[in-house]
Amino acid sequence: MAKLFDCITEELQGFIAAQHIFFVGSAPLSSTGHINLSPKGLDCFRILSPNQVGYVDLTGSGNETSAHLQENGRITFMFCAFQEPACILRLYGQGNTILPSSPDWNSLYSLFTPIAGTRQIIVADIQQVQTSCGFGVPLYEYQGQRQTLVNWASKKGEDAVREYQQQKNLISIDGLATPLNKEFISQNSGVIINE
Repeated sequence: MAKLFDCITEELQGFIAAQHIFFVGSAPLSSTGHINLSPKGLDCFRILSPNQVGYVDLTGSGNETSAHLQENGRITFMFCAFQEPACILRLYGQGNTILPSSPDWNSLYSLFTPIAGTRQIIVADIQQVQTSCGFGVPLYEYQGQRQTLVNWASKKGEDAVREYQQQKNLISIDGLATPLNKEFISQNSGVIINE
């Protein structure tokens, strides 16, 4: 049976801390736009307060969440237990993207373990929390975090990772600009990236 909360209680904070993976959902406003759902790991999630969370977002082949947040702010996080006891936890909120050039970057990033390939931090104000049974989620045994993405970024180097971001992370698959797009334009004297 589903239960609603107006904040992340201490018990739910403990549940989140015990999970090795979470999922992030976002969507554009357009009814024909693509809904995005991304799995995340590597100890990148932090509870900033009972009503605020954040995670370090690593460089990847897309940047959908950031584009959606810039357009409308809506975000959902889901954690589910793959061991007993069963539980699914959803956090519903409004989020925004913090780039390394932001005045808030240093204070926020200091709360995380540095990870090679870090692109931005996603911060969300949580308006509603929901738990449900999770009885249909299968049992899995945790073996460890993959290091492939971290190794890729370390080997590539910071300059090459930034170049990759400029090639792959400025526009969503639906053509929405990301905050990285605006930053790139301002740093390159008005060069316009297709929006």
